[in-house]
Amino acid sequence: MEMKMSCVCLVLGLVLLMTVSSDATEATGHPVQCCFNFVRFQIPEDNIIKVEKTYSSCPKPGYVVTTKKNKFCMEEIILKKN
Repeated sequence: MEMKMSCVCLVLGLVLLMTVSSDATEATGHPVQCCFNFVRFQIPEDNIIKVEKTYSSCPKPGYVVTTKKNKFCMEEIILKKN
């Protein structure tokens, strides 16, 4: 009985280790977003938190613009100055 419990603990430990290590490799990479639909309206500059260029392997190049409320895909950055 003690041997079976040791094996179960070992297997669960390995599964946990694999789960943690697979999440860590994704978090350190590039953004995994590609844009397929683009918006064409102006975004107020004050609302923009972050701008990231999409992968070069994406079908269409673009930018992911993160605002205070949402994320938008744009072919080019169109800023609205207040």
